[in-house]
Formats: sequence, structure tokens, C-alpha cells
Amino acid sequence: KQWYQRRVAITAGEISNANSRQNIKKLIKDGLIIKKPQTVHSRARCRKNREARRMGRHTGTGKRKGTANARMPEKVIWMRRMRVLRRLLKKYREDKKIDKHMYHALYLQSKGNIFKNKRVLMEHIHKKKAESARLKTLQEQAEARRNRSKAAHERKSARNAQKNAEMFAHIEDNVAEEES
Repeated sequence: KQWYQRRVAITAGEISNANSRQNIKKLIKDGLIIKKPQTVHSRARCRKNREARRMGRHTGTGKRKGTANARMPEKVIWMRRMRVLRRLLKKYREDKKIDKHMYHALYLQSKGNIFKNKRVLMEHIHKKKAESARLKTLQEQAEARRNRSKAAHERKSARNAQKNAEMFAHIEDNVAEEES
């Protein structure tokens, strides 16, 4: 990008006749031809606008051209959500927080769009675990109650059997005395 300095002393013809590199160099040295500076193409404004957009400025309804799906595809959102949920399930399974059966059930449920986000899934897992723990304690209590009642029943039947045996022995003794 070179431009030609107009001087009264020099004619345009002299510059136009300079058809060799040597002649051009001489004109540059004399200061008749000077190099034009590069035009500035700054990105400062662009950076400033980008920062503002990151803060949520200039993104209202009037600035939007594409549909919501074109701007942020539903499929991408879905894939991100599935990856987050599946990663959480995998981590919980490896940490032994859930067993493989619960993992499988929750995996299918998350695929079936049951859980909106990670927080909801975690709450569901905690609720399920609490429920299963409660059922387990109830079963243990019922089993203990059954064992206690069974033991009491056995004691009672043994006591009754002993009473009956004593009574029959007493009756037999009485019958034997009467006969003799």
C-alpha cells in the first residue's frame, strides 16, 4: 500500500516512469513515495460486546433471528442432561450408594424423562433409599415379633404339655390307689 506524495517540484510523469525496483527505491529514499500505514481493524468493540452478551445484555426478543431450537437445539440440551444423569448414576453405583438393580431402574427412568435435572434424581435416590431402609427395619421388627410370639407359643405349649402330663400322672396315681 503505497501512495504518492504530491509535490510541486516533481511531476506525476516522473513517478509513472519509474518502472524498475531500483527507481522505486530511489524515489522512496528521496521521500517522494512513502508507505501508507495499515488501517486499524480493532476487535476491542467486539470483545466488549461479547462480554456484555455473556452478562445477558443485547439478547432480548428484538435481537433474536432464529427459533429457540435453532439458537440452542433441544437435542443438545437432552444429550447434556442424559450425560449428567448417567454420569451421576454411574458414580453412585461405583461408590456402592445404589445397587445394580436400582441403577438399572433409574437409568431407564432417566431415559424416560422422569428426572428434570441432577438435583431431582438425587432427591429421588435419597427417598428410595430411605424407603427401602424403613421397609427393612419394619421387616426386621415383624420378624422379631414373629420369633417372640413363636417362642412364647412354644413355652406356653410346653407348659401346657407339662401340666397335662402332671395331671395325667396324678389321675393315674389316683386310679392306681383306688384299684389297690
